[in-house]
Amino acid sequence: MMIRRGTVPRSATTAVAVAAGLVLTLAGCSSDDSGGGQSRTPNPAGQDGKDEAGAGPDDSTPLAEVKGGDGITLTVDSATREKGGFVTVSGTVTNGSGSTWVAPGWQGDESELAKNSSSMAGAKLVDKEGKKRYFILRDTEGRCLCTKFSTGFQPGDKKPWYAQFPAPPEDRNQVDFQIGDMPPANFKISEE
Repeated sequence: MMIRRGTVPRSATTAVAVAAGLVLTLAGCSSDDSGGGQSRTPNPAGQDGKDEAGAGPDDSTPLAEVKGGDGITLTVDSATREKGGFVTVSGTVTNGSGSTWVAPGWQGDESELAKNSSSMAGAKLVDKEGKKRYFILRDTEGRCLCTKFSTGFQPGDKKPWYAQFPAPPEDRNQVDFQIGDMPPANFKISEE
């Protein structure tokens, strides 16, 4: 009879290594202002902000709405704390101006985000009570886990968007969403 003594310890060692890796990943995602950690979380919406069925965010009353100086209106339709330690925020952007708009400065100014032009990559969640900013999550190639607008906004265009962030502590649900030169949008995060 053959006894395989190496199988159980090797499996246990692998399980411990995987668990340690997950703990470090989550710890990196909820760190201080040095930027979000890396994540391979699947994109809940396509790069154009639409889900797989082609529909945009829900048409119910928005959680928040802010208007920028260029005739741009940003609404936050949902903000959900997801299992896995992240928050998904989604809504719409509407061009109420008389000219084409291309989301200038919305990609952020971090060098790692340079490849994310015309996107929501520069967005942040701010927990004023906890005095922390949460930067957008990125994949291992530095692409934001957010909407990238493939074309500019023509006058009257309304496009859906989403962005994912590390989740604030569970007792901190009131946050501000900040992007570019738009005023902060204040809302409450809901649980999944």
